[in-house]
Amino acid sequence: MNLFQAFILGIIQGLTEFLPVSSSAHLVIVPFLFGWNFPPEQVLPFDTLVQLGTLAAVIVYFRRDLWQIIRAFVLGLVRLKPFVDKQARMGWLLILATIPAGIFGLLVKKAVDQAFQSVAVTAAFLLVTAVLLLIGEQLGKRRRGIETIGWLDALWMGVAQAVAIFPGISRSGATITGGLLRDLDRPAAARFSFMMSIPVMLAAGALELKDVFVVPGLSALLPSIAIGFLAAAGVGYVSIRWMLNFVTHHSLRIFSVYCAVVGLLVLLLYVVFPH
Repeated sequence: MNLFQAFILGIIQGLTEFLPVSSSAHLVIVPFLFGWNFPPEQVLPFDTLVQLGTLAAVIVYFRRDLWQIIRAFVLGLVRLKPFVDKQARMGWLLILATIPAGIFGLLVKKAVDQAFQSVAVTAAFLLVTAVLLLIGEQLGKRRRGIETIGWLDALWMGVAQAVAIFPGISRSGATITGGLLRDLDRPAAARFSFMMSIPVMLAAGALELKDVFVVPGLSALLPSIAIGFLAAAGVGYVSIRWMLNFVTHHSLRIFSVYCAVVGLLVLLLYVVFPH
């Protein structure tokens, strides 16, 4: 993997992590379209550490919210009143939303790893994302703000996040859809979706890092990883800001159309030019 390829993949990761179009799908599809055949031992460390770039972006963007949540959460535990403060309650809701993905991820890790190696499966799951976005837009009443989120909303969005562990099913798309189906408005669903990604990405990164540091020749790949990380972090930050503004005024149908078109085109290309 050269620096240009790493830069492009970093931009794609940063752009698509928070847009409901599946970053994992694009990290599988783009190399397929350009004929970039990376050594298998490079894929894990690059994908793992570049995804930490988008984690850095979401932490920086929500740093004030996170500080208030963490502070209230700790104070609530110290004072033996863990649910009194609304920010402390938000901390508990984020933890609750993380549990389904953690359990599901451990149970199906092998199947997920195999799915990442299949362009056809990834493209098919992208069609699933397209359908999910349409369902959310069609059935959601969009009448509740983020301050109304309760434990059932968090758990429901957490289950949606668990399903999105497969490449092609957008994490943000699935969780925002989950929020819409609980009648949250789009900004509330998107904001909670982005914040609930933090503990999941932290846990996933921690689990993968133990395998990354034993990869042979890792030092030679570090410049590419650094370029990809920085590109993902910078573009990810802009992507969060843009997406939160977009959903305030627009529906998610355009992303549904995009996922459907890309998924179908990639499936067609895979059939005609398999490699």
